[in-house]
Amino acid sequence: MTTKPANPKAVIFDWAGTMVDFGSLAPVIAMQQGFAAAGVEVSEAEVRLPMGQAKRDHVAALMAQPEVAQRWQDKWRRQPTDTDIERIYANLDQLMRAAGTARATLIPGARATFEQLRAAGIRVGSSTGYTRAMMTPILAAAAAQGYDPELVVCAGETPQGRPAPLMIWKNLVELGVWPAAEVVVVDDAPVGIAAGKAAGAYTIGIAASGNEVGLTEDAFAALDAAERTRRLEAARTTLYAAGADAVLDTVADLPHWLGL
Repeated sequence: MTTKPANPKAVIFDWAGTMVDFGSLAPVIAMQQGFAAAGVEVSEAEVRLPMGQAKRDHVAALMAQPEVAQRWQDKWRRQPTDTDIERIYANLDQLMRAAGTARATLIPGARATFEQLRAAGIRVGSSTGYTRAMMTPILAAAAAQGYDPELVVCAGETPQGRPAPLMIWKNLVELGVWPAAEVVVVDDAPVGIAAGKAAGAYTIGIAASGNEVGLTEDAFAALDAAERTRRLEAARTTLYAAGADAVLDTVADLPHWLGL
């Protein structure tokens, strides 16, 4: 386990499920629409398994799932090809922009956390599995709500996406921050946790608002206490198994956890 930095130099946030889009639903909606347009249904659980990867990688990972590949075989009488992956990925741009914009509301406490970090002199960067085109309306919506990190590294802007550490390292290079052990990476998906750990950063999982629980804020609040506890414990177990050094419910808990 990486030692918790006493005075972190930077925090690198994920986007969907971490700072915006409580429940990380936009990628699910868009991916299901993209596959449906190609004649094959995919479940929410199937979409969530590779969540956080660059979206082309996400499509490929879905196609590689045996049940999805079998449905493709049943529909098209052949196995999916790279051409099929590219076709679905090409259609995702507009679908992701639409779903992402509709779900771009900041998670409660995200703006206050951002402001407290900046007031403490901590640099704020970010990374995402969305492409720059997909992120453009989301960035505008987030900025209008008061969240405007210094840096956004998008899918396709490094030679490899998550779980490779390159997007985290690009943040560090562009922000001029080192060593990685004095940086905190915050993400709600196992693949993002893996990237943070590979980068050498202290890595925090987000349970309640993220991919592993996968509910809107209202749906999460409507759970009875026992079910809420069960879901949170399952999410924490998954995130710790992925390598998280710590797991918080939402980013609203981060300033107190850091001692700000």
